Amino acid sequence: MSTAEPEQLEAVDVVDELVPPAGEEIHLPGGSILPLTVAIGITLTVIGTTIWWVWSLLGFIIFAVSTLLWIRDTRHEVDSLPEDHHH
Repeated sequence: MSTAEPEQLEAVDVVDELVPPAGEEIHLPGGSILPLTVAIGITLTVIGTTIWWVWSLLGFIIFAVSTLLWIRDTRHEVDSLPEDHHH
């Protein structure tokens, strides 16, 4: 069995600090259709500039509402995290 070099031991200590302890739950956001609706709103806005202004207006409304809902949902998810995860 070989002994570890001091540099290797320091690297292990750094990795141990970055890796969450075993058993700690990792938070992943839930699925959402909001990114898709934001993309659709932006697409309609751009297409409407060349085809018909009503498409741009409809696209901007979809974009604005979807973005506000996405921000609201993200704030709720961040608020539901444990206190030690807030920075």
